[in-house]
Amino acid sequence: MELPPRANGSLCFGSECERKAFGMALALAKDGFFEWDDFRDELISTISAWEAAHPVDRSSWNYYDQFLAALEKAVAKSGVIDADEIKAAFAA
Repeated sequence: MELPPRANGSLCFGSECERKAFGMALALAKDGFFEWDDFRDELISTISAWEAAHPVDRSSWNYYDQFLAALEKAVAKSGVIDADEIKAAFAA
């Protein structure tokens, strides 16, 4: 299992949202909703797709945008929530 990001031994995230996203992914994997390795593969795929779509200008890059996109796919694939419910939640 991947370890949370650290700086000088302490957990470090750029924002509260990043911390919550990582915690949610970790908790869902630990509770058996998906395998962490499957989530990691989804994240790698999501990052690769973003890089392919932005071959020249990568100024809009944000790791946690890709992390959240991969998490959305993982929870939808696992049946925890479906993609339409995710879209509705973000629209609210």
